[in-house]
Amino acid sequence: MKRFIPFMQSDPLVAVIRLQGAIMNSGRGLDNPSLAPVIEKAFSRGKPAAVALEINCPGGSPVQSSLIAARIRRLADEKKVPVFAFVEDVAASGGYWLACAADEIFIDSCSITGSIGVISAGFGVHEAIEKVGVQRRVHTAGKSKSMMDPFRPEKPADVKKLKGWLEDLHATFIEYVKSRRGLKLSDNPELFTGEVFIGQKGIDAGLADGIGHLAPVMKERFGEKVKFRRYDQKKPLLARFGARFVDDTLAGLEERAAFARFGL
Repeated sequence: MKRFIPFMQSDPLVAVIRLQGAIMNSGRGLDNPSLAPVIEKAFSRGKPAAVALEINCPGGSPVQSSLIAARIRRLADEKKVPVFAFVEDVAASGGYWLACAADEIFIDSCSITGSIGVISAGFGVHEAIEKVGVQRRVHTAGKSKSMMDPFRPEKPADVKKLKGWLEDLHATFIEYVKSRRGLKLSDNPELFTGEVFIGQKGIDAGLADGIGHLAPVMKERFGEKVKFRRYDQKKPLLARFGARFVDDTLAGLEERAAFARFGL
């Protein structure tokens, strides 16, 4: 009732956005279109004193990572609202990109941070289809249209081109981390190699600002009477009633594999 009583100040409000899972461009995990309304509401409703990002993310699409982080920063600057990131199990690769959207990053003593690198993985099955007598037929207009076809042997020129793309993405990732973390970053030679850091080692490397959990840190900053309001992605209607489809199962396996890279 405080907000309806003239001259009486309301308790501080912290909006909490949960960023759980892999970052995908398929609408099944974390992506910009589904998170956009969540982020907009968090910054706009109730005049929050701060926005807290609750992150448990092994990474994923670099473009979606960039779009989500850019949206957070744009609203933080427009609304003049500080952003705090709280890492749970992992904020690696694209997950760390999201964490860098915050003004300060807090982790658990067992949290994994870093993995500042880019990966492309796939399968080559040309030998398998040859064994069963299947012939691959591909006709293109444009010499690069069948690049990295998994049903054909790898070409050195294709691999070279792919590595060039990955290096470009890696450079963009590094530039973003440096722009956000600045002088906080150490001169650790492993910092941008894709290496991960656990707990205090992440702080020593400059990837995080301290050990801390959401509620205690926010109470320390904004007082014991601080209120929390949570904002989560909305699940599709059928998923809320327990319906599952093949693509959802595959997405779950993909996400499980992403977490498994870090032993989670």
